[in-house]
Amino acid sequence: MDRRNFMIGAGAVLATAPQALWALNESSASTLINSLVTDINRVIASGKGESAMYRDFERIFQRYSDTSYIAAYALGADGRRASSAQKRAFSQAFQGYISRKYGKRFREFIGGKLEVRGVKKVKKWYEVSTIAYLRGQSPFEVTFLVSDRSGRDLFFNMFIEGVNLLLTERTEIGAILDSKRGDIDALIAELKRLS
Repeated sequence: MDRRNFMIGAGAVLATAPQALWALNESSASTLINSLVTDINRVIASGKGESAMYRDFERIFQRYSDTSYIAAYALGADGRRASSAQKRAFSQAFQGYISRKYGKRFREFIGGKLEVRGVKKVKKWYEVSTIAYLRGQSPFEVTFLVSDRSGRDLFFNMFIEGVNLLLTERTEIGAILDSKRGDIDALIAELKRLS
């Protein structure tokens, strides 16, 4: 398993999450990411079956990430022509799609870990710099972006050695939508089917 797959998988988990109960600052941004990583590791080590793990990961996404923002970003400009009902349905389908897509890889993460190394404010959010350790790999840097724009502290993006999770998901969702000739309902149906 290579670094990018590991971190995109972790990112997707992160990437799909809501909200802490404190005002965002360096300490709370760091605490959010540490808690997220702890919860992911707990599920990985639980020994549960895949479907149960996916449900746990989806709950983690709901707890720690700005799911609505990530889903809206992934849909991009096509969201402007979507109805309110389609936006809600897409957000829900996207969350399930992400949890299944990356949840399958989590068993391979056993023995890996992330360590928070630093936090700094950038505009209206915080960058939480971490070092990722994966068995058989050299350590590498991963940066999480945390914001309280929704009213709660949430992870909304990550960079893995320069790879932007939000842009990656927008590209993939755009490709699926193109394959469906722009049909948003067909895109939603496809996300529900994909794992």
